[in-house]
Amino acid sequence: MTTSKKEMSSLNGNLAGLEQTYSGQRRKILSKVPEVTIFFWIIKVLCTTVGETFADFLNFNLGFGLMNTTIIMGVAFFIVLFLQFSVRKYVPGIYWLTVVLISVFGTLVTDNMTDNMGIRLEVSTIVFSVLLGLTFLFWYLSEKTLSIHSIYTIKREVFYWLTILFTFALGTAVGDLYSEQLGFGYLKTGLTVIVIIACIFLAWKMKLDGILAFWIAYILTRPLGASLGDYLSQPKANGGLGLGTTVTSVIFLLAILLIIIYLAVSKIDITATRNETVEKNGNKKNVLVQTIAALCIFLVLGVGSYIWRSNYIASQSNTAQTTLAGQLQGFIKIENDMLKAVNSNDLSTAKKDADKLEHDWDAAEPKLRAIDGTTWTKIDGTIDVVLSSVRSSSPDVNKSKSALKDSLKVLDGANKSASNSTSSATTLSRQLTDFVKIENDMLKAVNSNDFSTAKKDADDLEHQWDTQEPRLRAIDGTTWTKIDGTIDVVLASIRSSNPEASKCKSALNHSLSVINAANK
Repeated sequence: MTTSKKEMSSLNGNLAGLEQTYSGQRRKILSKVPEVTIFFWIIKVLCTTVGETFADFLNFNLGFGLMNTTIIMGVAFFIVLFLQFSVRKYVPGIYWLTVVLISVFGTLVTDNMTDNMGIRLEVSTIVFSVLLGLTFLFWYLSEKTLSIHSIYTIKREVFYWLTILFTFALGTAVGDLYSEQLGFGYLKTGLTVIVIIACIFLAWKMKLDGILAFWIAYILTRPLGASLGDYLSQPKANGGLGLGTTVTSVIFLLAILLIIIYLAVSKIDITATRNETVEKNGNKKNVLVQTIAALCIFLVLGVGSYIWRSNYIASQSNTAQTTLAGQLQGFIKIENDMLKAVNSNDLSTAKKDADKLEHDWDAAEPKLRAIDGTTWTKIDGTIDVVLSSVRSSSPDVNKSKSALKDSLKVLDGANKSASNSTSSATTLSRQLTDFVKIENDMLKAVNSNDFSTAKKDADDLEHQWDTQEPRLRAIDGTTWTKIDGTIDVVLASIRSSNPEASKCKSALNHSLSVINAANK
């Protein structure tokens, strides 16, 4: 029996097709990462949130400290990463556990650079941007693709996890830079990130390269997750929901576990259709143009917003102020109150004061850091130790006392020259912002008929005003005396045995008008 050339050609074509199909299936089987579905992004944000809250839980609640927490999580990460490299295909449990741990480790790397090494967030942002860019460059030069759909060799997986590590570290640096140092706050930063991600999604729908869009969104989900974690875990008094780092971490870890179980059973993150043809056949020149355009846009917006916000912060600060002298009374008072509580074994009150200390310190960061970043970093390190010792699940009284005394020593050292810091200031302009804030808080409390809080604020007002008296009176004794008279009326009306709301409001409004006029 003979076979025609036409039949042989058809047979060869069928065999080639079967070989191509088998090769495609083999790639799918050996792929080490999941498909990019809606569940991918949900778990990514959840992992990022856990990275923020779980690191704080180990650092503060368990009292491990930043360095010990980093070592522990680093060892755990590399053990699980070894397991990830050992398996021959995508295993949901191992893969996502690796992502959770790399999110924690990446966050801690940046935190250590900032808190323990004193490296400015601007420098960290530049360093990790360069490292991430170089990783992408060498990955592409070596493999001719940056697609996560192509992770089925050891070399590509190394590039992939190195990229993931740098995205978390960079996301942490950028997020902390804008939310904390530049004073945008986590809520505003989170909302801004959501808007940017929405714009990236629309751009992708309008032919933005899929791989480029993916990696931009991947980087941005880190500050988004951090904002969500901070909002959920922070006390209500600080603008959060007050769930705490423990509850927030448990909730999100359970959510991650449930989704992983669902994915393992349904396998929808394995069998979903890929769009590899577009990725392989895309116009390389067009992708290069898009990449350069995206980099330019983010560079202009990032640098522009940084300069604008830095100038704004500088305009709100006293230009004659070159040290933190006279700026730290409020923090000294809080830590003294915490020390009294610890000495009385009233650790519940000490923990509440720790929440206030953290909130007020974070809120004052833009202003204080702009005046003296070196001293701010030194104080910030001691405050971290205080928060860690007091918030420990089993706080050691002696360690808490030692941490508070060390921190107070540093605070007092930076603040002690207050009485000699009249410098070139000749008016009380921009010297009274803290008192304006306290009286506004008192007015809000009075408007809500919360006289208990108003009386506590009155104690704070009196303490800070008396502490500041030598410095402020030396600058402008006449104006100081005028303000002092209005504050006396405020204190008398608030502290009355039967305070009358209308009188309290009148006293506060009058005092605020005088203080604001002097503070302009």
